[in-house]
Amino acid sequence: MPGPDVDEFAEPERVIAALARARTRTLLAVQHPHRTPQALARGLSLVDALPHARDELAVLRHTAYRRVTDVVAPYRVDGPDGTAHGLLCVVDPTAVGHTEEVYPEVVAERARVLSDLGCATSAAMLVPVAERVELTELVAEIDDEPAASVVDSGGRRHRLWLVGPGARQDALLAAAGAHPLMVADGNHRVAAAAAAGLDGLLALVTAGPALRVGPIHRALTGTGLALPDLARAWRAVGLPVTEVDAAHRPSRGVVIARAGGAALRVELPDRGADHVAVERVLLARALGLDPESRQVRPVTDEDQPDADAVLLIAPVPLADVLAVHAEGGRMPRKSTYFTPKPRSGLLLADLGR
Repeated sequence: MPGPDVDEFAEPERVIAALARARTRTLLAVQHPHRTPQALARGLSLVDALPHARDELAVLRHTAYRRVTDVVAPYRVDGPDGTAHGLLCVVDPTAVGHTEEVYPEVVAERARVLSDLGCATSAAMLVPVAERVELTELVAEIDDEPAASVVDSGGRRHRLWLVGPGARQDALLAAAGAHPLMVADGNHRVAAAAAAGLDGLLALVTAGPALRVGPIHRALTGTGLALPDLARAWRAVGLPVTEVDAAHRPSRGVVIARAGGAALRVELPDRGADHVAVERVLLARALGLDPESRQVRPVTDEDQPDADAVLLIAPVPLADVLAVHAEGGRMPRKSTYFTPKPRSGLLLADLGR
C-alpha cells in the first residue's frame, strides 16, 4: 500500500505536510484531495478536487491492489495500545448504533466523497454489545499465512486473511452478526454512508480481546490566550482554578490546561460528561470560543507545540460508553478514542454508486 503512513485521525496540518513530502501516488491523496500541494496552490475545495481523487484511486487500484470478490477478511492488530481480533467486512450502516454526536457538515462532506468515489478506503470499528463474542475466538484460531502483514509507524502489526464462500465464511459472518453493533470509531463514516444512501459500510467488527478507550483532548490555537488569561476567564465564571505542575493528570471532573512547562487544574461543574462541560462552560461561556471552530482542535496527542494551550480530559470508561448506548443515548462529539484501530487502505470496498 503506497504511503505516507498517516491514518484517518491525522490533523489537517499533518496531512498537508505528509502529502507535501510524498513522492509517489498515495491513498492519502484520495482521502484528502483538497490538501495536496496542487489543490492548495489552486485553492480547490473538496468538491472541486474530487475528480482528481477519482483519477488517483483508479490508478492505485490498477497498480497497487488486486481485485478480490465475495470475501471477508479476518483481521488482527497487536500493538502498544491494545489487541483486536475481528472481521473486516461490509455492514449495513442503518443496522449500527451510533455512540457519539457528529458534526453535520463533516457528515455531508464525507457522504459526498463516498457517493462520488463509490469506494470505502477506510473502515469504521464496530463493537458487538455482548459479554462473550465467539468471533474473537474464531479469528484467533486462524493460523494460515496472512494475505497481508504490515507494521505501522506506531509499532502495531496488522494482519488480514481473505476467506471466500464456504463454511468458514458462514461461521465468521454468523459470529459477526450475532449481537447488536456499537460504533467504537467512525461515527462520521457510518452516518455518511447512511446519508449517501449506500447499503454498505466497510467495517472491522471486533470485541478485542484488549480494546482500550483513550482520551480526546482539546487544543486551543490562534486564540492569543495564555494560561493567565484562561485562569482569569474560568475563575470569572466560578470555576476553581489552581496552578499545578505540568506532570499532573486529568481525572473525572478535573481538566488540566497545559502550555509549555506550566499547567492549571480546573474543576468542572457537575453537569454530566466532562467533554460537554469543557465545550459549553470552559470554551463557549468563559472564553467565547465556538467548540466547532478552527480555534478548537480535538487531539489525541498531548504534544501540540503550535497550540496556545492543550486541555487534557480524562478518558471515558468503557462501562460509561456501554451504559449510554444501552439507554439509547450518545456520547459528546470526539469524546472516545478506541484503540487499536484497523489500518486504512489494506482492503478497499467497492460500494457502487
